[in-house]
Order: sequence, then structure tokens, then C-alpha cells
Amino acid sequence: MNHLNQSDRTHLHEYMQKATERSKYFIGYPIARDFDYSELYPLLELPLNNVGDPQVESTYDLNSRSLEQEVLAFFAELFKAPENNWWGYVTNGGSEGNLYGLYVARELYPTGIVYYSESTHYSVQKNIQLLNLRSIVIRTQENGEMDYDDLRQMLQMHRDQPVIMLANIGTTMTEAKDDLGQIQKIFRDLAIKNSYIHCDAALSGTYSALLKLNPGFDFTYGADSIAISGHKFIGSPIPCGLVLVKKNYKERIGRSIPYIGTVDTTITGSRNGHSPIFMWYAIKKMGKNGLIQRALAALAMANYTVEKLNSIGVKAWRNPDALTVVFPQPSYKLRQKWQIATENGKSHVICMPGVTQEQIDQFVSELEAELNENTSTPNRLLSSI
Repeated sequence: MNHLNQSDRTHLHEYMQKATERSKYFIGYPIARDFDYSELYPLLELPLNNVGDPQVESTYDLNSRSLEQEVLAFFAELFKAPENNWWGYVTNGGSEGNLYGLYVARELYPTGIVYYSESTHYSVQKNIQLLNLRSIVIRTQENGEMDYDDLRQMLQMHRDQPVIMLANIGTTMTEAKDDLGQIQKIFRDLAIKNSYIHCDAALSGTYSALLKLNPGFDFTYGADSIAISGHKFIGSPIPCGLVLVKKNYKERIGRSIPYIGTVDTTITGSRNGHSPIFMWYAIKKMGKNGLIQRALAALAMANYTVEKLNSIGVKAWRNPDALTVVFPQPSYKLRQKWQIATENGKSHVICMPGVTQEQIDQFVSELEAELNENTSTPNRLLSSI
């Protein structure tokens, strides 16, 4: 058997050390890090593949389909999917879930126009191009939420066309949530007859539903499909997600494939069989009450972060019940060290599970030192924050 040579072994060891070290300074992206899946490590020796439809058995029997079905049922209940009229699968992440939701919408309304706000995740524009859909970008309010007056005006101009609505349940930079109640009211006021609402709930969907936060976005509020990420709030060593859709809509898609002995209804065909097991394990280990406590603890950390930043004179804020804390961008050096996302002069810390008070205290301390260092040079201060 071949072995790594010494140079490659050294390279790998150095990479592993660096990855472990960088994980200590990871507060700018919505990834939970407080997980322990060591009990599942033996499964990494197996090529688990959930090829095809999770509800239909396959001749490829080395899969985690039965656990995937339990994960789907958990989220179908959480998001109040219509009984006996829902379908879904575990995806590679929120972007794939968005693609699937838009794919279903396009099959229902081939001439439809997609409406999405300028704060929408970058994957949506890419997905729209892949599906060759027409689209209109809606302005956003200061907090990142959709501008409903602009939406009304745009819908009024195209009211004869089917509407495909992309609603954000937690935008990338400010974690703003679009209000399905307001969107539905505009539909009624304009007598929109053909519409489809997809909710990109990758960031906030799971804990918003657990805590029953406003505005509501589940199927009872008018959603036709919902996509979430699994590696964000729940946590996973492999990026993953989940999409749910009304079953009667999904049945317009898919065909039987003899080679795999099942139905091809997903985007990717071959699908990671390990991700559903991670999600299943976390849900079973924590339970619904444990997940609720997890959400409350993360929200408390976000509140602590705002107060801590405000205490050193930084104008930090967050949207109601958000884990994302927004503030003027610090120096490039600090952004790089703490891996902090920045856009248009605004940065954010996202207090996902696993972000600790010690990390926040250290970051704020370093930011305060930087600000104090700059007080004697006002112009530099302006350019750095």
C-alpha cells in the first residue's frame, strides 16, 4: 500500500493545525461549531449515497434514507406543512434548496416573474440565470427588509404575469425577515391570481420556527416551499440543508430511472448520505426543547454582543430577535483575523451556537484597542470604521 511521503505528511499536518487555529476566530459567518459527532465516525468508512427520491427505495441500498425521512418529518411538522401534501429532501445547502424551490415554481408558472429584494443571497440571482427566469429586484429598507411599497409598484406594473416571490427569512448581512403577511396583502389588493412563494430560510428558519418568532413564514402563512441550511443553526462538519415543498407541486417534476431503481426528483441525483445522519443525530440528541434552549442562548449572546460593542462607543445594532449584530467595519486586519463579512462599510458578527462570551470579549477588546490607537488621527479613524 502506498503511503504519504514526508513532504505531503508535513503539508497535511500544517494544514490541520492551521484549520484548528482559524476555527477559534470564526464569528463572522453563520456556522455553528459546538457539535460532537464522534459517535458517528465509523460511518465515514462507508460510501453512503441517498441517490434519488428519499421517499422511494433504491437498488442502491447503502444509504441513510430511513433517517432522512425522519429529519424531513421533523421539519415538516416544525414548518406546519400541509398534512399528506408535502415532500422534501436533504440538500447540499440553502443554495440548492433555493434552486429547487425556483425550479418547482418555474414548472408551475413558466412565464412567471421572480421578485426578490436587493438584500437576497447571491445564489438566487445565479439560480434565476440557470433556470432562465425573468426577474425584478425590489429595493430594501434600511434594516435589509423588503420595501413593500416598491414591491407593490412593481407588481402593479406586471399584474398580468404570474408572481414567483422569493422571501428572505434572514438576509445575509442584517438577518432581516420579509413579512409574508404584507406580501399576501399586496397580492390580494392587486388581485394577483397566480403566485408562488418560496422562503429562503437558510439562516433564521429553524430557530424562528422553534421560538414562533414574528413575522411567521411557514406553510400556514402562505409559503409554497421553504429552504433551510443544516450546518448553520444545527451544525454539521459537512455543508447541508433541506427543502420542503407542497407535494402536489413537486409531482410535476421527476421521472423513473431503472438504473438506480428509484425516481429522479432531486437536483443533484447522488446525494450525501452522511448529512441526514448528522441532522438526525442532532435533532434526536437535543430534542425540540434542547433546540429551543440553544436558540435562546444564541439570542442572549447576540444581545450581549450589542451591549458590549455599544459600551465602547461602537454603534452596533440588530434586527428584532436576530443573531446577527451589525456595526461599522473595523480595520482590514481585524476583519481578516476574525473572518468578518463586510459589505458597503458594514460588518457583522453572527452569534451562532458555539460563539462564546470569551470570543466576543476578546474581539471587542481588540476593536477597542484599535479605536483608542486611532483617536489621535481622526481621518484614519473615519477610514478604518
